[in-house]
Amino acid sequence: MDSFNKERRVSQVSDISGDLAEDIRCNIRTRGYLPIENYGMIGNLRTVALCGTDGSIDFFCYPKFDSPSVFARLLDNDKVCKGHFSITPEIHTSNKQQYLPGSNILLTRFLSDEGVSDITDYMHIPENPHPGSTIKPLLPWLVRHVSVVRGVVDFHFELFPSFNYARDEHTTEVEDYKVTSTEDDTKSYVGNQRFIFRSNTLNMDFRYVVTNGEKDGPNIKFKLVKKKDMKGSGIVAMFRLQESQEVTFILREIPNIISGLHSLTDPPINAVFMKRLYRQTFSYWQNWTSQSIYKGRWRENVHRSALTLKLLTYEPTGAVVASPTFGLPEELGGPRNWDYRYTWIRDSAFTVYALMRLGMVKETERYMQFIEDRCCKDLNPDGSLNIMYSIDGNKELTEIELDHLDGYRSSKPVRIGNGAYDHLQLDIYGELLDAIYLYNKHGSPVSYDMWLSIRKLVNYVCDNWKQADMSIWEVRGKRQNFTYSKIMCWVAVDRGLRLSEKRVLPCPDRNKWMEVRDTIYEEIMTKAWNSERKFFAQSYEALDALDSSVLIMPLVFFISPCDPRFLSTVEQILLPPEKGGLLTNNLVFRYNHLTTDDGFDGMEGSFSMCTFWLVESLTRAGKYNKKLLEKAEFIFEQMISYGNHLGLYSEEVARSGELLGNFPQAFTHLAFISAAFNLDRVLG
Repeated sequence: MDSFNKERRVSQVSDISGDLAEDIRCNIRTRGYLPIENYGMIGNLRTVALCGTDGSIDFFCYPKFDSPSVFARLLDNDKVCKGHFSITPEIHTSNKQQYLPGSNILLTRFLSDEGVSDITDYMHIPENPHPGSTIKPLLPWLVRHVSVVRGVVDFHFELFPSFNYARDEHTTEVEDYKVTSTEDDTKSYVGNQRFIFRSNTLNMDFRYVVTNGEKDGPNIKFKLVKKKDMKGSGIVAMFRLQESQEVTFILREIPNIISGLHSLTDPPINAVFMKRLYRQTFSYWQNWTSQSIYKGRWRENVHRSALTLKLLTYEPTGAVVASPTFGLPEELGGPRNWDYRYTWIRDSAFTVYALMRLGMVKETERYMQFIEDRCCKDLNPDGSLNIMYSIDGNKELTEIELDHLDGYRSSKPVRIGNGAYDHLQLDIYGELLDAIYLYNKHGSPVSYDMWLSIRKLVNYVCDNWKQADMSIWEVRGKRQNFTYSKIMCWVAVDRGLRLSEKRVLPCPDRNKWMEVRDTIYEEIMTKAWNSERKFFAQSYEALDALDSSVLIMPLVFFISPCDPRFLSTVEQILLPPEKGGLLTNNLVFRYNHLTTDDGFDGMEGSFSMCTFWLVESLTRAGKYNKKLLEKAEFIFEQMISYGNHLGLYSEEVARSGELLGNFPQAFTHLAFISAAFNLDRVLG
């Protein structure tokens, strides 16, 4: 059956136009893998799922971002046992994927001459209650709603969970399910079977609701399937829907069960209830988006980045994960594959700046509370901070390799945890103090207790800024005196002084801070400057190495954007790598990996965040030079096209133009918002 349908679809490709052929190609898997950019993201502010353009959910950690995976086919497709949840029409000639307006509800549409169908994917979030109203609970359910818009469509269904990063055995039970609640909609019914997947770490429940429309209900017959090397059985089905018929599939953690009866915490599932959950979720996202005060150019793109950042927020603590994924490669087949499901102190300033610019005050407050807890309650004995934390604030993120996973398109090893958690990266104090300064300026004033912690942090920087470190790129080679780290140490001391002056806060070490700030500045100008080639170098030890992280200089007000030294550095970065620069196709590399020792072999793509930093640097200089402003706008418009069809950005872009690295990446979307805001302001 599968081979026949595959041959039939291939034969259709040759009979259709080039435009439609482009649509079909986004369904074609290379050795079973979709391109990284062919995924959309849904979530509930606890975790996310990645939904492919072909109707398959191939990545899902549950119940939290950093929980073990339930679906991980994205990281190993050689065997079905790695987990996926796919619903695909048997015949379609093109497909489209979009978010519903102002929301994170994902719609995938399949089209053919015979019929048109939609799959609507979301995870429930209750809408914000009005004062005095009953607070609605969040139901951590994965919901997939299938409907036929026109004609008749046959679907192929597969659900193969694979628990604990595909390491746990599981059993699959089938129970007859009788609905005890009254169904208000007589044209709908609940499926009479319930499927239970049990493992040592997680138990999940699957069921479905059918809405008939004006036709007889579809007959869905599921069967258990266990293939070779699988850790447990999955379920498959073939079913047909006609116009106006709908099926809603629900996957969730098993609720409390007492003596075989559902407890009061388990709501009755029926079509009316599921419609209510959908309306709540849609209202939540639209109400949240309406808070934005951004009205400038690229409004839709900026709002999509904001919605993406919101999905990457862990609501119970306010932490923002760097990315919801782990193991996606920076080079196909290469070893640069990391776990980004944690929150980096480094991201703090950029997060606060972006959210403040959009008017998202509540999110900023929650995130700053998470940061303040780390600063006031969780400093290391020497007064330092970790560079990253789990979404719950844990420090130890032990890195291990999952040898049983082949990795995305054979990109090994697949890692969970992050061995960089105990690195010395002195730049984090600059980003942190800048975030606190911005929040004090545009949000709420810092407390006295927070100020005492700030004084400890600034004094730590004053005592340690001369050390070599691993810096922003978390190299796993030798420590160096990285220019970026020195700049951010200057920022840390500078923002401490500014806070003291703005709030007239007591500062016993003011003279020491001022002396250190000036010393750092002079040293950077002396030791990081390559006087022969006229650019700021990557480090004191590597004066011939160019690094795009120095583009941060005018963004943090370390240097004027039109200072001759900085403009000369930008001119060098704008050259292609073969001529000593870092720019290819208007995309910026972090550094030349062929001449820079970062502790790893292999190549990598251009860094999307750095491209946006270049745009913002050119924008700031463009106030005084129209040609640079035109260059900034041109690169920015091109960079928009490197987002995927939904406006999502990964960490990197390959020379071929495909997306690489963990996806989507918060830092890239933060840099996008900042660049868009400042470019719009200058153009205006």
